Amino acid sequence: MKNTLKLLLAFLFILSSNSFFAQKIITTEKSQEIAQKKLDLEAQKSTEEYRKKLDNDQSQLKKEQRKLERHQKDLKNAQKDLESTNKKIDKLEYNKQKLESKINSSSFSEEDLQKQQIKLKEHDLDIQKLKLKKIEQQKKLDRVKVEY
Repeated sequence: MKNTLKLLLAFLFILSSNSFFAQKIITTEKSQEIAQKKLDLEAQKSTEEYRKKLDNDQSQLKKEQRKLERHQKDLKNAQKDLESTNKKIDKLEYNKQKLESKINSSSFSEEDLQKQQIKLKEHDLDIQKLKLKKIEQQKKLDRVKVEY
């Protein structure tokens, strides 16, 4: 009987220890799965945050690029306007000189002479207006250069 009892106890011990270890293995696997899911979620969150930061950085760079392009366009337009005004001034001064030489070289009636002198004064006035415009454009160009 003792041997049977010992055998029965040994058999029960083996059965109970196997199921205990099996439960322990299952529990370990489940905890590993849970830990893996947590790691996956954290990695996903981290990736999402990094993507958002990257998107924000890209949009900021695009804004800066547009700002720089606008500045370059303004600078180019200001330079173009200044050059155009310089050309107009040169052309008017040339026409004025031509008119002066025409007045000095030709003999006009008193009335024609007065008309030519009025034209000459108009050219002077136009040249002064353009020089004022040139100064304003130069100030604008300087402002645009300083802005960036």
